[in-house]
Amino acid sequence: MNNSDTIYLLQECDAGTKMAVASIDEVLEEISDSDMKQLLSESKEHHEKLGNEIHALLLRHNSIEKDPNPIAKSMSWLKTNMKISIDESDATIADLITDGCNMGIKSLHKYLNQYKAADSISKEICSRLVSIEEKLCRDLRCYL
Repeated sequence: MNNSDTIYLLQECDAGTKMAVASIDEVLEEISDSDMKQLLSESKEHHEKLGNEIHALLLRHNSIEKDPNPIAKSMSWLKTNMKISIDESDATIADLITDGCNMGIKSLHKYLNQYKAADSISKEICSRLVSIEEKLCRDLRCYL
């Protein structure tokens, strides 16, 4: 059954994974600590893998992908580049990524509440994305 809540929830998760990958890509080369770089590289891979699952589900529902909001993406880029130009430390990058994770977690919970009629598969995908974000937040705490 193709219900709109399922499609909307999957599209929001799709935009979230794309935003996360773009944000990590933006800072990856600026990181000096090899363990932190590895942590972010692994998280990027998790986001990409989940994004591929989301794309397959969207195709099954005859729906299109969703890109992140261009304004949100631009604001993120601006904030990241301004903060890094002032302080290039790994702590600054950990702070930026943690802020992004927290915004993502908040948004995903909002979408889970908003799209209550979504199927169990899309809700589980969304919950997995929340878990990836929460884990990254926890793992970055030692770099703050």
